Amino acid sequence: MIELEGVPELVDPVMIAAFEGWNDAGDSASSAVAHLEREWKGEVFAALDAEDYYDFQVNRPTVFLEGGVRRITWPTTRLSVVRVGGDKPRDLVLVRGIEPSMRWRSFCNEILGFAHELGVEMVVILGALLGDTPHTRPVPVSGVTSDPDLARTMDLEETRYEGPTGIVGILQEACTHAGVPAVSLWAAVPHYVSQPPNPKATLALLNRLEDLIDLRIPLGELAEDARAWQLGVDQLAAEDSEVAEYVQTLEEARDTADLPEASGEAIAREFERYLRRRDGGPGPGGPVAGGHATEGGESTSYLRDTSSGRTRPPKPSREDPEDPGEGESSEG
Repeated sequence: MIELEGVPELVDPVMIAAFEGWNDAGDSASSAVAHLEREWKGEVFAALDAEDYYDFQVNRPTVFLEGGVRRITWPTTRLSVVRVGGDKPRDLVLVRGIEPSMRWRSFCNEILGFAHELGVEMVVILGALLGDTPHTRPVPVSGVTSDPDLARTMDLEETRYEGPTGIVGILQEACTHAGVPAVSLWAAVPHYVSQPPNPKATLALLNRLEDLIDLRIPLGELAEDARAWQLGVDQLAAEDSEVAEYVQTLEEARDTADLPEASGEAIAREFERYLRRRDGGPGPGGPVAGGHATEGGESTSYLRDTSSGRTRPPKPSREDPEDPGEGESSEG
């Protein structure tokens, strides 16, 4: 029985979820939800019972001192609510946690129970994957859904993925079977610079989320962090000729693939997005703090695979699309 005492009646609520782990390359997706919580001062109203869903030998609890008293933080998934004002008020239910170790169906049913009780109109699940994409280009973000009507009306891809999946795919299918509109947004993170954080990918997810739910998102210092991240990776790549050559190969492949998109219609769409995001421009959530959303690129990432110690990236590959290693691609 889900009890939601103290949670106010919500206005046109959308649930936005992200989970650390397999579907969160560079911590990009979970960082996006954390950004929303921080900027809009989300208030936590529920947490799932860690005993039900987590293996504590995989996701260990942490001990900390508070006023000289030892306390324990257990790995779990928490739900918070943020109230967004403006010309078109809309409330968000934010779900942030760790991919569960077990009982995934029960986990999804519990999340959907909250969604039902709160009157959630749509669920948006954020994910990030490793791919053959250069850090110097805009971060590709794909929007996928299992609902053909939603794919048509919101200009999304209808998922055709087959293969291993994570909690993002399971939750989206659970939403579909429950009759709840659900969309997954996937950002592609360069596999040769996969260490978190990746503010450029986080920013790209928030940009796409803005368009999807028609809501202005305050960015704070995220755009500047993204630019600093890209400059830092540029400097590291320049120190190794093999890495620089590999990045150039990815750039050429990306630019060739993007040529068909350089149409008048595509340019017009991008210009419309720019107008919507201009500082002080009209929008449901009012002016964006810290500037409009741009895909800049954080300086603490490294061009090194910590498991092997190598600095030279492998050749581009197109392996299993849900393999959390190199060549990963999105699924719904």
